[in-house]
Amino acid sequence: QVQLVESGGGLVQAGGSLRLSCAASGLTFSTYIQGWFRQAPGKEREFVAGIKRSGTSTYYADSVKGRFTISRDNAKNTVYLQMNMLKPEDTGVYYCAAPQGGWTTIPLTPREYYYWGQGTQVTVSS
Repeated sequence: QVQLVESGGGLVQAGGSLRLSCAASGLTFSTYIQGWFRQAPGKEREFVAGIKRSGTSTYYADSVKGRFTISRDNAKNTVYLQMNMLKPEDTGVYYCAAPQGGWTTIPLTPREYYYWGQGTQVTVSS
């Protein structure tokens, strides 16, 4: 049974930082692309960042480029999202996700991802 468990969310002031973690089990972690998504109240879930299997290739939404960094530790079956210079518009529930195997590029839409965590709340106050 595949499980993705996020942690590290919380309340932070604008300009602050948070580091999210997502621990995976039940799958061969190193063979899966990993992604982070977020969903604000009343809005659709959106892609934030993705990382390929080896960790050498990443992709970011324009809205977070230069402020967020995705990384992974395949030995620990964990993917991270370092979030700096946070803004109120970054507020939302953050989810980690993995598509099914076979992808050679990082998928950018939620429907292309198969495994999802339960989400962790990030709230940025102004």
